[in-house]
Amino acid sequence: MEEKQKSHKIKGRGTSDNPANRFEPIYYDHDNPEDINSSTQFFTDTSKSLITFNKSPDISIDAFINPYRGCEHGCVYCYARPFHEYLGLSAGLDFETKIFVKENAPVLLKKELTGAKWKPQIVGIGGVTDAYQPAERKWQLTRKCLQVFNDFNNPVAIITKNTLVQRDKDILKEMAEKNTVFVLFSITSLNDKIISVMEPRTSRPLLKLKAIEELTKCGIKTGVMIGPVVPGLTDHEIPEIIKQSVNAGAVLARYILIRLPFGVKELFEKWLEMHFSDRKEKVLNRIRSMRDGSLYNPAFFERQRGNGIFAEQTQKVFETACRKNGIEKAQFELTTKYFKNTINSQLSLF
Repeated sequence: MEEKQKSHKIKGRGTSDNPANRFEPIYYDHDNPEDINSSTQFFTDTSKSLITFNKSPDISIDAFINPYRGCEHGCVYCYARPFHEYLGLSAGLDFETKIFVKENAPVLLKKELTGAKWKPQIVGIGGVTDAYQPAERKWQLTRKCLQVFNDFNNPVAIITKNTLVQRDKDILKEMAEKNTVFVLFSITSLNDKIISVMEPRTSRPLLKLKAIEELTKCGIKTGVMIGPVVPGLTDHEIPEIIKQSVNAGAVLARYILIRLPFGVKELFEKWLEMHFSDRKEKVLNRIRSMRDGSLYNPAFFERQRGNGIFAEQTQKVFETACRKNGIEKAQFELTTKYFKNTINSQLSLF
């Protein structure tokens, strides 16, 4: 019989819970928290393809690559956590401690870009898990894939919470000269104390702002994704995040409301109780007011922004901040005209 796992803090992890996999009928609940292995383990991913496609009308990019499954950043709110359940694992601690590495990613990418079916288009890097998470320091798969994209002159849009992306500015600079790269930094909060418990192994906010400045100096276009906005906890920071990001060199801003599919809801509730018990009900009730009374609404478009009066207020705050900082309705275009053996064309990034 399944029992609730006892919550306890694990330094450097977004959650200490490892809830039952929704697809598994049998589940072992650790009575002793010390029995839980919180060290990071790496496994070889044997995927036969790398580029994935989505048909979501609320996502402007159709093609993505993710060199890693699972993410050591440990963001407690991560909507990608349930994907680990398809591997027979938990969306909880397993997601941030059991990382699957696509060691043949650069080879697969080259094969797919040279395939007869490939049509040059913007490819998103890091749409599910962060391609610059700590594992990238060792495997350098993202860097190797970037080199492949650069060799083919295929445009890419990178989104990351890690300043490790600066390591690859030599490649990024070459791509920027051909207008085939855009880097979007995800900044949830400027408060180090919140970040240290909400997304413990990501780069700290000040370092991200410095990274925006550094890449901008190299001629690499950057933007900021305020993601996710957590109503009642971080939503008041929207104007300041935009202001500081633009001052650092960002030319574009976007935001996304917190998404809590499947078991992520319970993980987030426990996290609030552990770290922000005084604000727990306010945060949860505010999310429900923006999600038709639930903690999650999977409907296209609404899943990104929510609805209702608080969603409208958030939108207005964001738009006002963008207008004040000179990036209202800012767009950026990447080109495919340099792709080998392709006709000239322009693609809108956002």
